[in-house]
Amino acid sequence: MASTSLLSPAAIVTAAGATSITHHSLHPSSKLPVRNLLFKSISGNNRPSSRLHVSSPTDQPAATTTPAQPSSKSPKEETIFFDGGSHYGDLLANLLLGFTLLWLPLTLAAVSRAFFLRYRFTNLRVTVISGLTGQDRSDFSYKVIKDVQVVPRFIGEWGDVIITLKDGTKVDLRSVPRFREIAKYCLAMAEKPVVLKETGPKGF
Repeated sequence: MASTSLLSPAAIVTAAGATSITHHSLHPSSKLPVRNLLFKSISGNNRPSSRLHVSSPTDQPAATTTPAQPSSKSPKEETIFFDGGSHYGDLLANLLLGFTLLWLPLTLAAVSRAFFLRYRFTNLRVTVISGLTGQDRSDFSYKVIKDVQVVPRFIGEWGDVIITLKDGTKVDLRSVPRFREIAKYCLAMAEKPVVLKETGPKGF
């Protein structure tokens, strides 16, 4: 059996071929990770990106806030029929009679009415204002009026208006100018028969 020497030309060629084969076989494998990384980077850059847009649906209109519109029915406007104090004749007559000590209390009451008492009749209510600074005020509606009476004073230039409410309360308005006209107005606003209950003329 013939033996081949390790240093023979055939062995060298065989060894060189094996070395070159091994070298060529290892060469592509050494570049494989680089190609994989390059492929991954390229494929990663070419990957389509998706974006999410959050918006309201197009088939539904956007909700808008509109300011509240005032109601078409406005509250009933209050108009004044009479606004004033007691009749000036009441003050003058009581001042003339105030020189007597007997009439002095009535004179002081007339002065108080002239300066601190005020009547107001509107289409909605009756208001009586009194007191030094007007802090005492009474208001009531025509709906609570049960009856209205008048009492003329002096020669009928002024008079008292006595209003009776449904709960039995009597409101005595002293020395009212145009007292008959005001009493008829109160009865008309209270939807009562406009028939005045009038007594005979009395003193001051």
